[in-house]
Amino acid sequence: MILKGFKEKSNIKYLNKLLSKRQLNVNENKVESIGVILNIEEFNDYESFRILAEDLQIHSNKLKVIAFSENLNQATSIWNDCFNVKDFGWNGIVKNPDLQLFLDTEFDVLINYYEKEILELKLITALSKAKFKIGILQTDERLNDLIVKIPLKEFNIFKSEMFKYLTILNKIK
Repeated sequence: MILKGFKEKSNIKYLNKLLSKRQLNVNENKVESIGVILNIEEFNDYESFRILAEDLQIHSNKLKVIAFSENLNQATSIWNDCFNVKDFGWNGIVKNPDLQLFLDTEFDVLINYYEKEILELKLITALSKAKFKIGILQTDERLNDLIVKIPLKEFNIFKSEMFKYLTILNKIK
């Protein structure tokens, strides 16, 4: 139990170090790939993100969705790429090779579609090499470049706001 607390503190320290070094790099490159991180207990509609990618004229092979689950047994029957707390070690070390592959991919846009304050979700967001990060409002605003304040169940509103701001930033084809 004590080791779990120390591990969490080491991961929080690592997260703060990552976020303090983060620099916003906005350019006018068009969106050609999307990564999505979501909490399966909050939102589990993969089809919504597939339609979103189609609307952005992004090929399905350029869309990658991963899910976090506190109950991994239930999630693995639904999702292929699912991770949980056990996929992380001390100091933000990722033990899952599929998750590491996701983190190493340089997506043009990373969508963080979760509200719960879960350390592992924040770590994934911070560790991602995505060029532009979009998320739902959270207590730590350093995680995302664009924050849309809406309830998770209002995906269509999120989608329209995202389109509006990506158009303004000249990132849509």
